[in-house]
Amino acid sequence: MDSPARRLILPFLLAASVTHVAFGQTAARDPLGAARDLYASARYDEALAVLNDLRPQDSPGASDLKSIEQYRSLCLLALGRGSEAETAIAAVVTADPSYLPGDAEASPRVRAAFSDVRKRLLPEIAAKRYADAKAIFDRKEYARATIAFRQVIVLLDDPDMGGKLSDLKTLANGFVDLSIAATPPPEPPKPATPPPAPTPTPAPEPQPDPNRIYTMNDSEVIAPVIIRQDLPRLTPIMKPQARDRGIVEVVIDELGRVVQIAVRQSVQPMYDAELLTRGREWRYQPATLNGKPVKYRKMIQLNINRE
Repeated sequence: MDSPARRLILPFLLAASVTHVAFGQTAARDPLGAARDLYASARYDEALAVLNDLRPQDSPGASDLKSIEQYRSLCLLALGRGSEAETAIAAVVTADPSYLPGDAEASPRVRAAFSDVRKRLLPEIAAKRYADAKAIFDRKEYARATIAFRQVIVLLDDPDMGGKLSDLKTLANGFVDLSIAATPPPEPPKPATPPPAPTPTPAPEPQPDPNRIYTMNDSEVIAPVIIRQDLPRLTPIMKPQARDRGIVEVVIDELGRVVQIAVRQSVQPMYDAELLTRGREWRYQPATLNGKPVKYRKMIQLNINRE
């Protein structure tokens, strides 16, 4: 049978178990975040254990290595393990020479420890970065060299440098000027390629109008071609009154037949009558519009031979 004391303690044990499981799940999802929470709770040994088992790829941020070593150094300093903390601080400063914890992040003692390590390492880091920038310049990558030398100058201006390597700063400034002068100007933007001209849509071909009679004024129409167009002879009885020229108008249908004929300038009355009769027997290759036969009105000028 359960004792009263056991019934009283059991809820506390259950709550502690739930808390432990919840923390374990959080640590599995975000171990670096779990280490931060442990450090904020002053559980330095536990935070350090998490950090010691943590690899940079276990946490998604690009600056994870710096964050891991940063919290490792804070935990070690809090535990009084100064020499180990200095190694961790050196890793942070090497990864990011500009980093120094702020007042809200760390105590004055921790900030002083970071500053001491930076004073020792920054000259070496600045010299190496200058050498890297010079190698970039020697490869004639002038735009990248300008950026690299400017980063060296910023590092040399850091208060923890204490004014060291002033000659290196003079050289870096000179190489910035040289790099800028050697950098080719940016190419002017290429003019935008105009879009291709739209392919013109061909105009629809005119279609013959079966009710229309075309004439020589319709330039798209091919005029009819004579197959048979024989004129009557001018007889002696007609000659005294006959003119040397006459005009006759004909309408030629789609089959090349003369369906209408009229004298517009008379030659001689008797000749005109015979011309009207003979003209109905004339034949033509019909006029065409886009290859299709059409009706056509044609004016024919007659030159009369009196022989």
